[in-house]
Amino acid sequence: MSDALAVAVARFLPRSTRLAVPAMDLLIILVIGGCAVILKASQDLMLPLELYGSMAPAALVLVLVYGAMGLYSALGVSPSEELRRVVLATTLFFVALAGASFLLRGAEEWSRQIFLVTWFGVCVAVPLVRGWWRRLLARLPWWGIPIVIVGAGRTGRQVAMQLQRLPWIGLRPVAFLDDDPALAGTSIAGIPLAGTIADQAPALARLGIRHAMVAMPSLPVERQSPLLDLLTTSFSHVCLAPAIPGAPHQWATTHEIANVLVLEVRANLLQPGARLTKRSLDLLMVLLLGLVTAPFILVMLVAIPLTSRGPVFYSQTRLGREGGHFTAWKFRTMVRDADAVLARWLLDHPDLRAEWERDHKLRDDPRVTWVGRLLRKTSLDELPQLWNVLVGEMSLVGPRPIVDAEIPKYGEKLALYRKVRPGLTGLWQVSGRNDTTYDERVALDTYYVRNWSVWLDLHIILRTVRVVVLGSGAY
Repeated sequence: MSDALAVAVARFLPRSTRLAVPAMDLLIILVIGGCAVILKASQDLMLPLELYGSMAPAALVLVLVYGAMGLYSALGVSPSEELRRVVLATTLFFVALAGASFLLRGAEEWSRQIFLVTWFGVCVAVPLVRGWWRRLLARLPWWGIPIVIVGAGRTGRQVAMQLQRLPWIGLRPVAFLDDDPALAGTSIAGIPLAGTIADQAPALARLGIRHAMVAMPSLPVERQSPLLDLLTTSFSHVCLAPAIPGAPHQWATTHEIANVLVLEVRANLLQPGARLTKRSLDLLMVLLLGLVTAPFILVMLVAIPLTSRGPVFYSQTRLGREGGHFTAWKFRTMVRDADAVLARWLLDHPDLRAEWERDHKLRDDPRVTWVGRLLRKTSLDELPQLWNVLVGEMSLVGPRPIVDAEIPKYGEKLALYRKVRPGLTGLWQVSGRNDTTYDERVALDTYYVRNWSVWLDLHIILRTVRVVVLGSGAY
């Protein structure tokens, strides 16, 4: 191994990476708990503040519970699974805390309001702040657990580039290992090829690297077991990139059947219980959002016709579940005769026709009114689609509703897209919105359908709030 590679590996500080997220979690818990106590103290001047101050060490216990739930694993978990574990661990902790106070006969001294506000605040704030915190840490040179990619072929390169593109995941590829002599002394995507697997795996392990990812799906069966034996003697964590690209992974479970490792993939979309839960969540959220946004809707009913001629609402036929069609409603954000205005604009600006044909959107759309720009920036133009959700034509979370002209762009993935109702919000809306390419939108819709769960829906809803507030990628 070259000295340059040794230095590059040594500059990473895995311990700092492992401590950064727990430290932020501890701070969030203390801040949320402190705010809950202050809120209650403003209502009850006789509140025993010293009693709640003595509970501060409990925040550290909750962080330890998070660790026991695997929330600080270097390999990490998906955002939706992270949300599920945070809510489950926090709920169990507060239930245990309430039970302990009851058994110790001190329950009457504790405020239920403080307990409930702290529990809810931690469940919401921890997952949200974690995402922001990781993205901030990813800019620092010491962030990331070093990992070795075993296999410098197509799959290995894809894995390495994906980890480089998403550094907040917390894994930094520092070296490739491959037995192909033609690759000796080269680097791939800025990552050096350290050498052959047998020669360099022990050397990398001596540098303190504990993680390796095998990305060799075409490896012959007779070589797989010896390779794993070799790697597991050097690295304490060895994971395998699947040979089936695009397979649903949120609902994949490993089993041992007749001494054979098998991967079970559950079709969660086909489970009636999951569909019922999703529909119940839709109805509950629609009722809550309807109450919260009612004043704004009334304002728009007046503001839109006053600022531009035309109706308040705009409707368009969209593709629904199982290939059916429905009328999607929005607040009108465009001038009257918008189609004619667009045709004239594209005729006068032929350089924009490619943008329109590629994305079916224009960054500077001449049809949009000033009120419409405000509505689009905040995504509030889509509030009337709460009606579509209420009557079962859409879901609160789902793939982006498309028109028939977009069907060819989905290709063979269209059958998967039709499995669920389109959503008022979705992965596309919280992953860059109009700043993403069309192929990326299709990939995000496909990921959602394959990995659909209630926890994924809740994760998207939480991220939607952030995107709406910041107006990210909207035009």
